[in-house]
Amino acid sequence: MKEDLLHFIWKYKKYPVNGLETTSNEPVYIKSAGRHNHLSGPDFFNAQIELNGQLWAGNVEIHVKSSDWYAHNHQEDRNYDNVILHVVWEDDIGVYRKDGGQIPTLSLKNYIPVQVLENYQKLFNVKNHRFINCENDFDKVDGFIRNNWLDRLFIERLEQKSVYINELLRYTNNNWEQVLFLMLLKSFGSKINREIFVEIGKSIDFSIIRKLYKKPFQMESLLLGQANLLEVTIDDDQYLNELKKEYTFLSHKFNLIPVFKSPEYFRLRPMNFPTIRLAQLSAIYAENNNLFHSLIENNELDFQEYFKVGTSQYWDTHYNFGKNSKKGKKKISNSFLNLLIINTIIPLKFAYNRYKGAQDNEGLFKMMAKIKKEENSIIANFDKLETSIFSAKDSQAYLQLYNNYCTKDKCLDCAIGASLLNVKV
Repeated sequence: MKEDLLHFIWKYKKYPVNGLETTSNEPVYIKSAGRHNHLSGPDFFNAQIELNGQLWAGNVEIHVKSSDWYAHNHQEDRNYDNVILHVVWEDDIGVYRKDGGQIPTLSLKNYIPVQVLENYQKLFNVKNHRFINCENDFDKVDGFIRNNWLDRLFIERLEQKSVYINELLRYTNNNWEQVLFLMLLKSFGSKINREIFVEIGKSIDFSIIRKLYKKPFQMESLLLGQANLLEVTIDDDQYLNELKKEYTFLSHKFNLIPVFKSPEYFRLRPMNFPTIRLAQLSAIYAENNNLFHSLIENNELDFQEYFKVGTSQYWDTHYNFGKNSKKGKKKISNSFLNLLIINTIIPLKFAYNRYKGAQDNEGLFKMMAKIKKEENSIIANFDKLETSIFSAKDSQAYLQLYNNYCTKDKCLDCAIGASLLNVKV
């Protein structure tokens, strides 16, 4: 028996409504299970319990064994003084308040249907699954329940991303243009370089980015220089040497200090090399001086004009300094643009709506529904479970499900897992 199952049983009342008794043979009726508390303190707040015909209001604490009360030192914590009922699986010792009064105890051991326990064991039996706990029964969950849960997970994912956006807002004193700049740097850095790319952005006063509008060469030298990517010596590379000269001028003019660590190249495809991504971002900001305002006002998916700008000619034949490549424009691909929309533009629109007090996100739902689903191993595994993943809205919801519930065994906090344990009493 695990405590999370007891929480589930108590929260969703998977016990008989009538006929319950405390371990002292007092009739008990649960009028309200209370509000589930996921932080410190009792497990359920503001429950309403009828004991021997008298109604009590207070908190409920849940343990596998009664003795866990003392093992967790609750007798020393004032937060537990208002516990009116101790719910346990096994009552192995009496529990008393500081004033000497015994706390009524309800043992659920003899009240829970066997099928609930069997379903729980089946769900968490690692021998029965390779990917997620419920993979063998995933397709049996009612479609209405699953779809409603996925919609909620999509919003939950946006809310989770908003936490980081709000941190950036505080850092920039509510400068949304600068927040976008830092968010784009994070996305352009991808998984390998996202942290160092954000540090590059933070090392530059955003007013400098504004001043270099319509100056692509200076913008590029600024970002590459702040990234420590110009600290190479290639005598016959004229473009590199011109960038270094320009960066020396800018660093003295604006008192710039480059980041302490250079971005990585290891395990990156050439199009994700930091040189290419920073050159692309330089070109974007050299062409757009009020990018956040433009993106917020655009309620369609037509973002090509902002992000499909070309880099300098040097990068047509290079991925890195001194290393030639097959000639071709290093423009942002459609797949990468979709990632920018998914991970930067939509979350920013969502956070900005919340910032203004607007709650209608139907437009964001529609935009995400028009973008192709993401392709990765997690989505591929969900596809094998006969799921319907068509759009980025779907794939984002499934990624939230997998990362925040499946991998953490939080099945009882998941509508899909809960429905598989849903046995009527």
